[in-house]
Amino acid sequence: MRFSPEQIQTLVTELSTRVGVPDADAAIFSEALIDADLHGVGTHGTSRLNIYLQRIRAGLIDPKASLITERKFGSILSLDASNGLGQVQAVKALELLVPVAKQKGVAAATIRNSQHFGALSYYCNLAAQQSLVLLAMTNCERAMSPEGGYEPFFGTNPIAVSFPTGKGFNIKIDLATSIVARGNIIAAQKQGNPIPLGWALDPNGEATTDPNQALLGTVLAMAGHKGYALALMVELFGGVLSGSSIGPDVGSMYKDLDRKQDVGHFFCLFNIEAFMDMAEFIQRIDQTIDRIKASKRRPGVEEILVPGERSSRTAQLNRSLGIAISGPTLIELRHWCNELDVPFLCSEVAKCNA
Repeated sequence: MRFSPEQIQTLVTELSTRVGVPDADAAIFSEALIDADLHGVGTHGTSRLNIYLQRIRAGLIDPKASLITERKFGSILSLDASNGLGQVQAVKALELLVPVAKQKGVAAATIRNSQHFGALSYYCNLAAQQSLVLLAMTNCERAMSPEGGYEPFFGTNPIAVSFPTGKGFNIKIDLATSIVARGNIIAAQKQGNPIPLGWALDPNGEATTDPNQALLGTVLAMAGHKGYALALMVELFGGVLSGSSIGPDVGSMYKDLDRKQDVGHFFCLFNIEAFMDMAEFIQRIDQTIDRIKASKRRPGVEEILVPGERSSRTAQLNRSLGIAISGPTLIELRHWCNELDVPFLCSEVAKCNA
């Protein structure tokens, strides 16, 4: 079913405040989730609300946590998320970095003691809206083995960056260092669907199409040893350098309901105008896009797209048609509405069975 993004965002905000998240922080949190849904990354959107609320209610996430600056050196910050909501603390970290980057040209931060914080591209796009470029990385709960192994050590350890353009969308690169984001396997498990062969290994190191076995086993790295190397790089920035947990020591969002996650993030923010005038940059990046799109196309290819273009179109479509909410996620939303005495109101873009 499709629902009004504004209504779902209001609902997520209300549910969050009912479990103790301050109003302003709940607004940040809900916007980050809905933005993922709008851009077609439902695995990092409203579908994750259930586990966030569970962990808050269990005392595993502090809904009122402060973001603490533990160390400052030049334009570098070492931050402690205080076991707060990852989305909220990441936005606040970015807010600290923006004025520094605008003045100094570049600013960077490590963030420890955090949580899974959704789609990295959300923060990168926020920076691009201010003519800045954010390079973002995060470690996460173990899901992927080193090349040649089959015991999970790394998370899917994504990397992201966005560049502003004059084309109405950002060039957005947001990729897991695994062959697929683990959220896609979780989504397949929820929906009772098999996964493609080549995504994962079972606990015995054998290839599997069963999402349950895949979640017990390991996701494979993208491009073999190259993906493994990138995952290690992210672990060094996000885990080792930040002072957060490393590899297998990162708490599982779904399995470890008795301890915090202690995820680590790394942000590096660049001011484009420290390198060249913004007008010149936009002219050059738009020209680059035009040349790429004018490349000779393979048979059957109608258009060459650049990263970020498809998700921008998806967001435009979803703003008019509404965001898709899966059956399992809808059940979870209704459960929390009943649990927290919040009315569930259907939008005009879909029929309601309530």
